Amino acid sequence: MLQQPNPASMRNFLIVWLGQLVSTIGSNMTGFAIEIWAWEITGKATTLTLVSFFSLLPSIIITPISGVIVDRFNRKFLMMVGDTVAVLSTIVILLLHLTNNLQIWHFYLTGAIVGTFNQFQSLAYSASVSLMIPKQHYTRASSLEFLSGYGSNIIAPALAGYLYTVIGFLGIWLIDISTFLIAIGSLLFVSIPQPIPPTTKNENIANIWQDLGLGWRYITTHKSLLALLIVNVLFWLPHDIGDSLYSPMILSRTNNNTLVLGSLAAAAGFGGVTGAIVVSTWGGFRRKIKGVLWGMMGAGISKIVFGLGRTPWVWIPAQFCSSFNFPLNGSADSAIWLAKVPPDVQGRVFAARSLLLQIASAVGYLIAGPLADQVFTPALQSGGVLVGILGGLFGTGTGAGIALLYVICALCMLLVGWLGFSIPVLRNLEEILPDYDTEYSQLR
Repeated sequence: MLQQPNPASMRNFLIVWLGQLVSTIGSNMTGFAIEIWAWEITGKATTLTLVSFFSLLPSIIITPISGVIVDRFNRKFLMMVGDTVAVLSTIVILLLHLTNNLQIWHFYLTGAIVGTFNQFQSLAYSASVSLMIPKQHYTRASSLEFLSGYGSNIIAPALAGYLYTVIGFLGIWLIDISTFLIAIGSLLFVSIPQPIPPTTKNENIANIWQDLGLGWRYITTHKSLLALLIVNVLFWLPHDIGDSLYSPMILSRTNNNTLVLGSLAAAAGFGGVTGAIVVSTWGGFRRKIKGVLWGMMGAGISKIVFGLGRTPWVWIPAQFCSSFNFPLNGSADSAIWLAKVPPDVQGRVFAARSLLLQIASAVGYLIAGPLADQVFTPALQSGGVLVGILGGLFGTGTGAGIALLYVICALCMLLVGWLGFSIPVLRNLEEILPDYDTEYSQLR
């Protein structure tokens, strides 16, 4: 049995959402400052991509058990633990900076620690949505997540780009710490519904291996969900390769102009906020799978234009259009999973889904830097093997090779969305797989 959403839960959801919005702004400010600092020191794309890789690697390892824990323990507590570890890690980095001991590898280590606990936090949050929000509002609730993410992109880069030259890392980190405290405080004063826990001894000490595999078994049993997951993996792998090269590409093409980088982040924020508002107001396509696939195609087309551009006059509108599509894609995808998976197994199912997506992201982050630095950048430098073929389109020298790789990734994203419409088990997902029964209990 499951606790049902009520008006108080709706209010609590908005309180938690606002707290996470404030925290995201602080985190994005710090992330923006770290990118600038690391690029100024090393000038290597690999350095930035490794920060993302090490943030993902430990969470991949603990993802299977994290789903079991989220389904068995208090989700509010797990969210608070995730925020607390994040703020403690920020304090450690701050102390290292103040004592002039901060090095690049410290970001790898703290990123790994924070990434691990963020896995519990994000799973607990995702699995709580269907218990706080009525089913008809799943798409709107998911769009609010994009509103907070992209909204922070409007505020954070502008603040960080300015404050980095005024108060440096110290001031930015202090702001980040304050925002984490607000997020933790928002959780202290709300009640988050829980699935009614199992009462029998057999349920409480079930075979751990069977429990760990439940999420994956649920997905493979439902072929339409499996198809949706595979398409998402094929979309996010090239996306994350390109995304990890985004800042190095812009900084290298603009001679380390942080104002341009901040302006593009703000354009992404405005595009994402606009898309989230449109989806929240409209409610999205009646058939959610259309939103997933059209969003993929729209993002791919926009990123192709972005990668071909060489000036902010091309980048800014292309970035706006790219980000506009992600709330359409992501809110529809989230609504499908929330509607098709019973809340009392969502932790394990979402963990299995997250595991594959994280592996794809980790692979993308791991190969992006070496591909850019050792393959594509030399190929479009003076005398490179691709200068005669693609030099006129992408230019030569600094940033040209990264732009070529970025466009290749964007083409892959477009093709994945387009081909998705030709797969019947995916195209007809919502007819093939009914919404979960509210009386449905544990899957065994």
